[in-house]
Amino acid sequence: MTAQVDYLVVVFTATSGASGELLGSDEKELVHLVWQLVDVKNKKLGRLNELLIKPDLSDLTEEKEEEDVVEESIEEESGSRADCVYTAANLEAALNLFHLQLTNEVNSAGAGTSVCLCTDGQLHIRQVIHPEAASKNILVPDCFYSFFDLRKEFKKHFPTSDLKALNVHIMAEPLSIPVDMPPTWNPSDTLDPSAILPSEIAVQQVQIMASIVLALLSEPYCHAFSNSERVSEKFETGTCSKMEKVCDNTVIRARGLPWQSSDQDIARFFRGLNIAKGGAALCLNAQGRRNGEALVRFVSEEHRDLALQRHKHHMGNRYIEVYKATGEDFLKIAGGTSNEVAMFLSREDQIIVRMRGLPFTTTHEQVLAFFSPGEGLKEMCPVSGGKDGILFVHYPDGRPTGDAFVLFACEEHAQCALRKHKEILGRRYIELFKSTAAEVQQVLNRYSSAPLIPVAPAPLVSMLPAVSLLPPPGGVRDCLRLRGLPYTASIEDILTFLGEFSHDIRPHGVHMVLNQQGRPSGDCFIQMTSAERVLQASQRLHKHVMSSQRGANSRYVEVFPCSAEEMGLVLMGGSLSHTHTHTHTRGRSGTGLSPPPCKSRRLSPPSYSFTPAPPVLPTEAAAALYPPIGQVLLTPRPLPPAHAYYPGAAQLYMNYTAYYPSPPGSPTTVGFFPSPSSLSSPGGLVRMPGLTYNSNGVKDLINAVQGYQSPMESVSLLSSSLIGQSSGGDARLMSLPALMTKPAGQYLDLTLL
Repeated sequence: MTAQVDYLVVVFTATSGASGELLGSDEKELVHLVWQLVDVKNKKLGRLNELLIKPDLSDLTEEKEEEDVVEESIEEESGSRADCVYTAANLEAALNLFHLQLTNEVNSAGAGTSVCLCTDGQLHIRQVIHPEAASKNILVPDCFYSFFDLRKEFKKHFPTSDLKALNVHIMAEPLSIPVDMPPTWNPSDTLDPSAILPSEIAVQQVQIMASIVLALLSEPYCHAFSNSERVSEKFETGTCSKMEKVCDNTVIRARGLPWQSSDQDIARFFRGLNIAKGGAALCLNAQGRRNGEALVRFVSEEHRDLALQRHKHHMGNRYIEVYKATGEDFLKIAGGTSNEVAMFLSREDQIIVRMRGLPFTTTHEQVLAFFSPGEGLKEMCPVSGGKDGILFVHYPDGRPTGDAFVLFACEEHAQCALRKHKEILGRRYIELFKSTAAEVQQVLNRYSSAPLIPVAPAPLVSMLPAVSLLPPPGGVRDCLRLRGLPYTASIEDILTFLGEFSHDIRPHGVHMVLNQQGRPSGDCFIQMTSAERVLQASQRLHKHVMSSQRGANSRYVEVFPCSAEEMGLVLMGGSLSHTHTHTHTRGRSGTGLSPPPCKSRRLSPPSYSFTPAPPVLPTEAAAALYPPIGQVLLTPRPLPPAHAYYPGAAQLYMNYTAYYPSPPGSPTTVGFFPSPSSLSSPGGLVRMPGLTYNSNGVKDLINAVQGYQSPMESVSLLSSSLIGQSSGGDARLMSLPALMTKPAGQYLDLTLL
C-alpha cells in the first residue's frame, strides 16, 4: 500500500497476561480490544469502541455455554470512557464483530473506502491476534494483514528516537499533546507479567494514539501514511543456493517439533511473522529421518527477535524451544547446488510427498502406477507433471537409495496420496510423508556429498607422509574375521563357535570391535597360529549359526581370512578393496565392513600364559621410523618377568577395555606398565600439540599413553597453556614408538620429531 489511505483505525489490544513489551510472550488469550476511527482527509475522530472478550474456559459445560451474541451496553452501566462497549463470547466472534462494526462506520462516514489499522508497535497484530487465531484455526479478516506501526511513522520525523524505547507517552511529549489525566500505566515500567491491564488504561492509550496521528497529519509535519506493514498470508516454498548470503540475524532454530510436522506447520506456529521464501528447513538426523528441529529464516532481524519471544510456545501439546542460529547453519540444511533439484522444485504451488523404502529397481512407471486409483476406487491422486514430477535419490555412484520425492498439484491430491502410506510396491511396503523443498535439498546433499552415518575421524596413521595404508600384497592371512555376531555374543560364545579351532588362537588374539557408542558392532578379529588353520576354519565355519548364552537370538556368522595388516587397517578406520577380501561367495558386493570403530576389546581364551615376543620396532625398522602397521598394532612387547599377569592355572578372561590399540599385555587391574630401566627397543620423540586448557599436566599425559614404555622423566611440558596462559598446549614424550598407533578418536595430534 503506497497511496495515502482514507481512514486509519487506531487499535490497542490487551491479554489476560503480560503487557507492554512482553505482550503476547506468554500465550495468554486476548480479552480486550479498543479501537477508534480517524478520518485522514478531514482530520476527524470517530467514536471510541471497546470490546470485551470472555476467556475460553474449558471447564464450562455445554448447558452453560453462551451463544456468540454480541451485546451493546451503555457507557454509564460499565463506567467505561468508551462511546460503545461490546462483549463477545470468543475470539472468532470478536474479530467478526470488529470487522462488521468497522465496515458500517466507514460506510456511514462516506469519505472513502480504504482503511488500514494503526498500532503502537508490532506486538498487537503480530504477537497477539495472529498467533491466537492460528492456534484456534480461526480465519482472520483481511484488515488484520496490513497495519501502520505508529512508532516507525513517528521516527521518520524524529530520527534520533530509540524505536524500542518509544511508547505513546514519549511520543506525545515532542508533539505537545496534553494528557487529560496522569498516566496510571507506563509500558516502560516493570510490572507483574500476570497483572491484567485495567480497562481505563486501554481506552486512554487509544485516545493518546489518535491525538498523535492527528498531530502528524497536521502542519508542520503533514505526514503521509503510506507503505504499510504487511503480514504474510501464506508461506511461500522455494529453493536456496549454497552461494546465497544469509544474514545471521535473521535465522532461528526451533527444537521439539512433532516428527510429522511440515514447513506449513512451522509457518503456522510463527503466524504473524514474515518467513523468507523457502525459509523453513526441517533438519534430518544421521539416518535421514526428521529429528524434531528446524531452521527458520525471517525477512528481517525485527521478525527474528519477535520469533525468539515465542520460546516454549505450544504446537499442539508440545512446547517448542526457539534459539538463535546463523546463516551458515541454515545453508547447511536448506542450501543446494544440484540443477536437477532446482528444476524439480522450480514449479510453484506444488505439494511434495517423500517416498521411503522403495525397491532399488523401482521405475517411474511403477511410481505412477502406485498412485493411480485401484479397481473400484474413485480417489484420484495424479502425479503433477508425470515422470517429471518424480525425483529419485541416488548415491554418488548412481546406486538408488530407496528414496524418492513426488509432486502433487494440490493439497487434496497430496492427502489422497498419503492415505497409501505403507501400501505394497513390489515386495516392500512404502512409507509416505509430507515433505518440503528444504528437505529435498538436505536429502540430496547428504546422499551425494557425505555418508548418512558419520564415521570416526580420519586415522592418525593416514596423516603420516611416508606410511601407505594399503596392506602389502601377498601378506600372510593368519587372522580370522567374524562378521554378523549376535550383539549379546560373549567370549564363551565365540570359543564355542570356533570349536576345535579355539586351541589355535594366539595369546591376546581375540579382538571384539565396539562401535562409537561403546556397544558391540557385530565384528570380531581373531589372530591364529597359522594361515592353514585360518583357511580351514573359514571353509568349515562360514555362515554357520552362532547362539548367544545371554540372549535368545541366533545369527549366521560370516567367516573370512585376513592378514594382520588388513586387520590393523580396518580397526584404524580404513576400508578394504575387493582385491584384499576373501573370495567366499557373498550375498552382496563389497567387503561389508562395519562403521570404523573407536574402541575394541581384547580378550584371551582361558589358560593362556603370556610369552615374550620380539620387540615392536627392530633396529632395521627403527631406522626407517615407520614400521608396517600390522607390527605396530599387533605384536606384543616383552614385559619384565616379575609380572605374571596371566597365571597358567587361572581360568580367567581379560576384560580390560581401552581405545584401540590397547596394550598387548594388559594387567587385571587398571594401572600403568612399569617402565624398564633401559629400553629394549630404540625410542623416538613425539610431539603432542593442542592439549586442553584444563589438563592436569604430566598425569594426564601418562594416562593418555598408559601401557606404553614412557618413563615419567621423559615427559616435558613446553608451554604454559596448561594453566590458561597461551592459545595452545604442547608436550613432548620420549621413547614412544608404538604411540603412533593411537587412534585419532582420542583427539591427540601426534607428530614424530
